[in-house]
Amino acid sequence: MKRTLMVLGASSAFALATTAHAQSSVTLYGLIDAGLTYTNNQSGSSNFQETSGAVNGSRFGLRGSEDLGGGLKAIFVLENGFNIANGKLGQNGLEFGRQAFVGLSSEQYGAVTLGRQYDSVVDYLAPLSLTGTGYGGTQAAHPFDNDNLDNSFRINNSIKYASVNYGGLKFGGLYGFSNSAGNFATNRAYSMGASYNYGPFNFAAGYLQLNNSGTDLNSGGAVTNDVTFTSGVQRTWGAGANYTFANATVGLVFTQSIIGNLTGIGASASGTSNGLSFVNNSARFSNYELNGRYNLTPAVSVSAAYTFTDSRIDGVAPKWNQLTLQTDYALSKRTDVYLQGVYQHVSDTGDSGIHAVINGLSMSSSNEQVAVTAGIRVRF
Repeated sequence: MKRTLMVLGASSAFALATTAHAQSSVTLYGLIDAGLTYTNNQSGSSNFQETSGAVNGSRFGLRGSEDLGGGLKAIFVLENGFNIANGKLGQNGLEFGRQAFVGLSSEQYGAVTLGRQYDSVVDYLAPLSLTGTGYGGTQAAHPFDNDNLDNSFRINNSIKYASVNYGGLKFGGLYGFSNSAGNFATNRAYSMGASYNYGPFNFAAGYLQLNNSGTDLNSGGAVTNDVTFTSGVQRTWGAGANYTFANATVGLVFTQSIIGNLTGIGASASGTSNGLSFVNNSARFSNYELNGRYNLTPAVSVSAAYTFTDSRIDGVAPKWNQLTLQTDYALSKRTDVYLQGVYQHVSDTGDSGIHAVINGLSMSSSNEQVAVTAGIRVRF
């Protein structure tokens, strides 16, 4: 009898352990993007180099969830960025520089998460831009990634809400704390956004504000040394729409970034370094993007984007014209090869020292720059 009870007890414990294991999951995932890039002008010379993340930043991460019952889950993501060409950590050497958050997700009410996270412009609007997808990526970003559609920086100390899908409508918001006693508004951030899907039609909009971003006033705040602009305030907003018919998708995206008390455009997480500096000035970038993609076959796609950027910087009014073309061939569900070309021309720069600079590359010594990349992506 005792032996029977012991067997039954062990069986019950094993069943409970199996059930608990089935209710929890941890997934290792990642993406590796490596390529060879030819640039006609980088600091006055042509360059042929190996690049990492010309389209999508290389990364690996852990994603997990635990079923708490009643449609509620505990969730987390720890995501690392790295350079496949030299093995170095991305995002200025942070261990989990791309994302690091934990929170609760409800099937009925949405998710609340805390940590280092993407802002709402990245979450909702970027997927409608060629730079926010795998069809153009890093090098297709608007000048200096001024609107952060290519997520050059993330928001630290942030709490985020993301709704469930209400018949095609999704919305959310984020707040990044300054984490500084007596300086509540110094280096804080907040954003909000929404998207709507109705059959082949998609629409999205977003808003982001950074206070005292990239300054020395509070280095432990919401945005640190990967921010694009060193400034007193940055306000970015935008909207976009696309429409899919048959094998084609066409879209329009508009964004505007207004920067107050601009003191510098520094080296962002994308790798752009330009050495420009400004004294107590302001800037505005208005970006108009027309994009499209077409699936020739289930394995072959082509995509393109044209972006016109009208700006006001330090007393001059630079105007950028940028064209991105890409063709991609899927070798399998997880592996593809691509060929991408980007052309950028900037005019009306005066004596500002601004030249053409494709995102992720060093600045040209002239008003034009061309980059061609042949690469491979592997997902796991």
